[in-house]
Amino acid sequence: MGGTAGTRPATEAFVAHRNLLFTVAYQMLGSAADAEDVVQETWLRWTGVDLDAVRDQRAYLVKIVTRQALSRLRALGRRKESYVGPWLPEPLLTTPDVAEDVELADSVSMAVLLVLETLAPTERAVFVLRDVFEVGYDEIAEAVDKTPAAVRQIAHRARAHVAERRPRGTTDPAEARAALAAFQRAVETGDLQGLLDVLAPDVVILSDAGGLKPAARKPVVGADKVARLLAARWDALGTRTTTEPAQVNGGPAVILRVDGELDGVVAARVEDGVVTGLYFVRNPEKLSHVARETALSR
Repeated sequence: MGGTAGTRPATEAFVAHRNLLFTVAYQMLGSAADAEDVVQETWLRWTGVDLDAVRDQRAYLVKIVTRQALSRLRALGRRKESYVGPWLPEPLLTTPDVAEDVELADSVSMAVLLVLETLAPTERAVFVLRDVFEVGYDEIAEAVDKTPAAVRQIAHRARAHVAERRPRGTTDPAEARAALAAFQRAVETGDLQGLLDVLAPDVVILSDAGGLKPAARKPVVGADKVARLLAARWDALGTRTTTEPAQVNGGPAVILRVDGELDGVVAARVEDGVVTGLYFVRNPEKLSHVARETALSR
């Protein structure tokens, strides 16, 4: 994206907003790989735009990336219908500033991204643009080819839908780190009681291996069942498994390695000091963004 003097202003504008564009695309798609493709498509279209006719470069770029993401989202929906087992978003190893931005961290959390999966494509785009990025209704209307009045109605409906389904408990970062540390210690030592102490009674674990690795193909619910599932897995692998704490999608997580090779990521949802949700991603096609940090922005 270097280019000549004529393309330099377009390049500089794109680079300045690239993290934002990726974040918009990722929140709409739940896939880092697809989000990167959408950002690249946005760049190709941006290079053909007459910048002299653009009043607000940020808004124009967001409009392009939204349209590209909507097209990709509809195709992804068809792909997910044939997915083997639970589908989880592609985990991102995030920078420390993401966790510090509570609203951003919440919006890219596994729990909220799964709620967004239950929205229709246009509803998801409107919710992400309005409630996460505070884009104006007129600008959203241009991006999704609706009237501003229709966008307001869609935003209201999507907001109510998300509010009804998103986790309601709260925890501060220190509590989340403490709960994750207790979870990690219990898993590593095979301490079944320690696991039961840190898991909420109605904890749920979702495992995504895409049919490429062994994993539960249905949600496992309840502290006892989840603890025994995790304990059995670690017993089977013994000292071959190592764990390390990480920030994934702005929240606490454990990265798993077997014989030194990346095997999976367990992202945790912590509410009121206990683990209420575990998102276990083992699909090797979804683990490339755990090797390096991904910068997100609003």
